[in-house]
Amino acid sequence: MPTPASLKRATVYFDSAVHGAFCPEAVGTGRSVFDVVDGAVGALLGEDADGPTSLRDRADEPTVPFESFVRDLRSEGAI
Repeated sequence: MPTPASLKRATVYFDSAVHGAFCPEAVGTGRSVFDVVDGAVGALLGEDADGPTSLRDRADEPTVPFESFVRDLRSEGAI
């Protein structure tokens, strides 16, 4: 957990569907919303750190609309 001195404050606005997806994740795992969002952003930045080669390798991966992704998570009981 970061120390209070290392934290920076930011105001972020989420689409209601996005917000509705990560709040149950926080409650279901006993983590705070901060921990869920901070972890997701950190994971995304970690992917970017892999560099352009990684992005080129993934260029042909199918995309999934967010609504479908959330629906699948709900049907699997993940959220």
